[in-house]
Amino acid sequence: MQSSHMMVIMIVLIVMIASVFRARYGAERSSKRQGPVGRDDAETQRLREEMKILRERLQVLERITVEKENSLEREIESLRDR
Repeated sequence: MQSSHMMVIMIVLIVMIASVFRARYGAERSSKRQGPVGRDDAETQRLREEMKILRERLQVLERITVEKENSLEREIESLRDR
């Protein structure tokens, strides 16, 4: 084997080993950065409650909109009938 082929093989080997270490230690580092799990659960629960409230508000607004459309149609029909 020529020395240039050996150099290419060594570079590929070094890159592969470095990517394995980065994947292994990078995952550990990112899990430490996220903070305690209990905090995430509390935040998730708070966001779920907020979403529930927002959905209820949206349903009320949709109902009001539909009722107004229906009453507007009735008003238009009554004016046409005159």
